[in-house]
Amino acid sequence: MKKLLTVMAFSVGLFANAQTDNLFKPVKEVALRTPSVPIVVSDPHFSIWSPYDKLTEGSTEHWTAAKKPLVGALRVDGKVYRFLGKDKVTLLPIAPMTNVERWEAAYTNSQPANGWQELQFDDSSWKKGKAAFGSHDMPRVHTEWKGNDTDIYIRRTFELNDLDATENIHLIYSHDDVFELYLNGEKLVATDLVWRDNVNLKLTDEAKKKLRNGKNVIAAHCHNTTGGSYVDFGLYREKKDAVTFDNEAIQKSVDVLATSTYYTFTCGPVELDVVFTAPQLIDDLDLLSTPINYISYRVRSLDKKEHDVQFYMETTPELAVNETTQPTIARTLSKNGISYVEAGTIDQPICDRRGDLICGDWGYVYLGSVNGAGKSVSLGDYSGMKESFVKNGTLASSNTKWITRKEENIPAMAYVHNLETVTKDGKDGFMMIGYDDIYSIEYMYEKRMGYWKHDGKVTIFDAFERLRDNYQSIMERCRALDELIYSDAEKAGGKKYAEICSASYRQVISAHKLFTDKEGNLMWFSKENNSNGCINTVDLTYPSAPLFLIYNPDLEKAMMTSIFEYSASGRWNKPFAAHDLGTYPIANGQVYGGDMPVEESGNMVILAAAIAKIEGNADYAKKYWDILTTWTNYLVEYGQDPENQLCTDDFAGHWAHNANLSVKAIMGVAGYSEMARMLGLDDVADKYAAIARKMAMKWEEMANEGDHYRLAFDRKNTWSQKYNMVWDKLWNLNLFPNNVIGKEINYYLTKQNPYGLPLDSRKEYTKSDWIMWTAAMSPDQATFEKFVDPLYKYINETVSRVPISDWHHTDSGKWVGFKARSVIGGYWMQVLMDKVLNKQ
Repeated sequence: MKKLLTVMAFSVGLFANAQTDNLFKPVKEVALRTPSVPIVVSDPHFSIWSPYDKLTEGSTEHWTAAKKPLVGALRVDGKVYRFLGKDKVTLLPIAPMTNVERWEAAYTNSQPANGWQELQFDDSSWKKGKAAFGSHDMPRVHTEWKGNDTDIYIRRTFELNDLDATENIHLIYSHDDVFELYLNGEKLVATDLVWRDNVNLKLTDEAKKKLRNGKNVIAAHCHNTTGGSYVDFGLYREKKDAVTFDNEAIQKSVDVLATSTYYTFTCGPVELDVVFTAPQLIDDLDLLSTPINYISYRVRSLDKKEHDVQFYMETTPELAVNETTQPTIARTLSKNGISYVEAGTIDQPICDRRGDLICGDWGYVYLGSVNGAGKSVSLGDYSGMKESFVKNGTLASSNTKWITRKEENIPAMAYVHNLETVTKDGKDGFMMIGYDDIYSIEYMYEKRMGYWKHDGKVTIFDAFERLRDNYQSIMERCRALDELIYSDAEKAGGKKYAEICSASYRQVISAHKLFTDKEGNLMWFSKENNSNGCINTVDLTYPSAPLFLIYNPDLEKAMMTSIFEYSASGRWNKPFAAHDLGTYPIANGQVYGGDMPVEESGNMVILAAAIAKIEGNADYAKKYWDILTTWTNYLVEYGQDPENQLCTDDFAGHWAHNANLSVKAIMGVAGYSEMARMLGLDDVADKYAAIARKMAMKWEEMANEGDHYRLAFDRKNTWSQKYNMVWDKLWNLNLFPNNVIGKEINYYLTKQNPYGLPLDSRKEYTKSDWIMWTAAMSPDQATFEKFVDPLYKYINETVSRVPISDWHHTDSGKWVGFKARSVIGGYWMQVLMDKVLNKQ
């Protein structure tokens, strides 16, 4: 594979004491506030983020919002400063959720009388049911409640006989969708259209006053708009006298670059740098797929004095479960100079749990310590581990094995490095955290391992040792990629654009899984995070393409090959491309309920042509030429004026005669012609080039609305982003007459809102991946930046603290839905444009 990164040569086998200062300084300083910061990421299951401005504000979590706790602390001269996460509070149930008890409540689906939230309300006419309440695709549902635009009202009574006004009380709740909750008539929760799992609300002193000895009631109302529905809630008290890291470090800076997140803290008289690195080098498939991250740290004295310092990092077996009720087993072990704490579920349901908002619950998480003076790992009591560190700067003695069957008994998996005496010259180190999922994907009814395992020839321990032995060189290569991603984007579109791309890289990569099929074909499958959980969806492959077309076209092919092979096998026998291959991690065939013929066929043909243009030959397309011909002929027949065709932009409803979908068909036909030319099929190339040009001329007549072009051919006074037209500019074909692109760009500039350009005239929301495609059609960088500035403002200011959502409101900056998706690989379209046009 062609190497695209300039990699400096460094000797291997260099450990922490050989680190250089520059490893702790970002190659570029970044002003952008990322809504959720990548901390430890690898793939859709091994994915840990911090949705806060400060790393100490709350627990780290999976992109689904499930808690995946990491806690970091620094002990300086006996005083402990927490710099990462929040302590897991040990909670004892008063009225527990369904992970402990199938609690019973009164409920109704009809609007109740006034005062239904109050303790004294008579609910004797209501039905009785066991929690949780919701649709059966949700966890632990025992009373069915389903249906679009439906409601449920729930009253749960409980007894409290030992009320202590000084203790901390927590309300935990899960809901889908609009939710309100009351404690003895006092409203404590009110949401808009959103779904949340295990939200922890610590009651204020005022709220606690509503509790009383004897009978109490929690009342809840949930409205389901569409899709799944769910309600579960409970009340808990904090365990007293638990040791916690209450004192917070002062965060001075955070910089998010392509492979690494850089933090700097003040911990009393010392400064702490922490770097979280996912070595996802796009030109190194082994490193790209290896599910191990580095956590590097450096401590320096600020007052020219010597200080006694210990570094602490902790997690729990929660990293390896989907639900906290799942029993886990953890153990300690040591191999070839690395000590580990390992944890996973007891049941190990390999590739068994499929769906959207889930976390992997098979395989094992590893906390790895490079053996050396002052370094150790331990497995033990959660509170006891902290108590030992606070008192002595050491870990509690380790258990060799720990089985957890109740959530409150979950252990700490901890690492400590006694740096001893630290001066102004500083001391540093690194540790590793990884996840071996055993098997990653079921592809055509066969379980496949991650690429890095090479069909079982490489173990997770081999991988840890490789990353240990090559730490210095890998970190330097990561910095080289950070600089490349930033510099390419800055050159193409300015500083703000560079910061957006830098903040997006790990999100795009970590939404995929790399493996090979039994014939050795490379497979790079996306998960359709937070939209339906499909695997290798073609209309995710298409928008994400620019990143891979620039830096590694083999990965673009690795998303497409399986779609071609699916058709070639006869298992998909329709004259257009499939939508997906299943629901992650099962890829045995399409599961999506509706076909998208022009959409997906256009995507596949255009991408095949884009690869050919990048590589300078159509060798990849040649293998599947018969299939591409079938799909292109479908575009010719049905693409000029698509009638009842689903498309990827149907967010505000399905409209036939979609003009942008027609553009996709036209560009697909043109792309086929370009590939035919490369294959020496000049007659075929001439034929389809003429068809494409004729279609484009007819399109301009049908869509013309004077100063812009319509959303749908038959809808007057409408408009939409014609982002599919970007290929006409990129390939310099000039298919569309009368300056279509120029008129559209000028018109879009009159339609922008504070947080971006709407997708079309129907709603104020947008898709930011398509904004970047549209912006790439700008005539110059100044115009391009007019589209980027509002998008930067959205990412920087949104109150929706999730891994960048590609679907957001352009007036408020709030997300509509979708998070952590791969489609923002489309942000690189301007870089692709810059590189291609500069070659011409």
